[in-house]
Order: sequence, then structure tokens, then C-alpha cells
Amino acid sequence: MSAAGTPAGLVPVLKALGLSGILDTLEARLAEARAGTLGHAELLQVLCEDELARREAGKVARRIKAARFPGQATLEGFDFTYNPKLPAAQIRDLARLEFVGAGEGLIAYGPVGTGKSHLAQALGHQACRRGYDVAFTTCSRLLAELAGGHADRSFETRVRKLARPAVLIIDDFAMREFTAAQADDLYELLCERLGHPGRSLILTSNRSPSDWYPLFPNAVVGESILDRVINTSHHLLMDGKSYRPRRRPGRTGPRPATHAPAS
Repeated sequence: MSAAGTPAGLVPVLKALGLSGILDTLEARLAEARAGTLGHAELLQVLCEDELARREAGKVARRIKAARFPGQATLEGFDFTYNPKLPAAQIRDLARLEFVGAGEGLIAYGPVGTGKSHLAQALGHQACRRGYDVAFTTCSRLLAELAGGHADRSFETRVRKLARPAVLIIDDFAMREFTAAQADDLYELLCERLGHPGRSLILTSNRSPSDWYPLFPNAVVGESILDRVINTSHHLLMDGKSYRPRRRPGRTGPRPATHAPAS
């Protein structure tokens, strides 16, 4: 026995079986068993449950890392009280993520600073917890990624990679006019994603979806893209006052305890 009461030979056995995470709670569980609060079968059960919880936490952490969120925005850190115009009930309904399983999208649009980016990341974070693979990118980075595929002949590979995650988040969509090549690339990507159950697209934009059409040089391509996106997505208007003045340098008064949404 070790000094702490764990059999000396148990550690290498657990490591060989890939169960070394049990060691994190083993002493506490053994103490419960010695105190009579856990029987033998119950001890084994809770140790296995501890290991399962540790593994699930590791998977969630890996999914969050792979998503490449720019920050640690969560729904728990979203300040609903600051802006009473926000559709809080609709946001909480969307947080159930039923739209992801249904293959539906989400368009969060409205003025700068009303929390669109924070919300998109928070929903992505929530999706990671629920077992979904997520990818976060800005529209400009996405277009550059797709354009690079033409230079090295990896376009199809890049499209398949971007089409794979259950949730693809594109931040700052439709900030400026698209070139013909960008519109074509976007069309190819969305054809791979839209309409497939279990694949969801989340867009944030400072423009209303009705204002996106003139940004496409070819009206037919633009309508083909936007018809697929707009008519398969939930629309969330993020209106009201901006969170950003609360973060302005030199601002007097206490800062908010929660993370201030970005855009």
C-alpha cells in the first residue's frame, strides 16, 4: 500500500489500461468507502463514472480548441440585462441547438456592438459541449482560405474540410462587396453544407439579410446563394445600445462582471 492508502501496483495497471484519470479521485472515493458511504459495487461504479466524466471533459476541451474561437465567450457570460431590446427568449430557445440537428442555420444581424459575435461564439461553445464539431472563422478569412485552394489545387479538399463540421460560424458576413470569384467559391461551399441534416451555418452581419443582394456582382449567383441561406435560417435581430462604450479606456465607474459581447 502507498502512504495514502492506494495499492502500490494499482497505478501502473490503471495507466496501462488508459484509466489513469481515476487516480484524480481515487483517494477521495476510497475514503468514502472506508467511511461506509460507498459499498464495493458503488465504489467501482463511481470510479468508472469519474473516468467517463474526465474523458468527456477532455473531448469538449479538444472540440473547443479545434473550433478556434477568438475568445472564451459563453452564454453564461452574456449580459442580457444591459440591452433590454435583445430577444432573450429567442436566444435561449436557440441555445437548445435543435436547429443544428435539423440542419437549419442562424443569421444574427444588427448594429455594431450589440453582441452578435459573442452570441455566435457562445452558441458554438454550447455546441462543443453537446458533442458537435464546430469551426469558427471570419468571412474575410474564409474567402482567403478558399481562394488559396485555387493556387495550390487544393480547393476541393478545403471545401470538404469546411463542409465537415456540424456547425460552421462565419463572423462579419457581407461587410463589403464580393468579387465574382469569391461569390463562386462561397456558392460551392454552401452547396456542400446547406440542406444536410446535422450541418448548420451561423452567420453574423452588420447588414440586414435583405441588403446582401447588391453585394454580389452576378445577381443569379447571389440569389442562388442567398435563397439557400436566408430561407433555411432563423433570423435574429440584435438591436439596441452597444456594449462597447462600457469598455472604453478611461471610462469611469465599475466595469461589468460579465464578458462584454463584441459585435
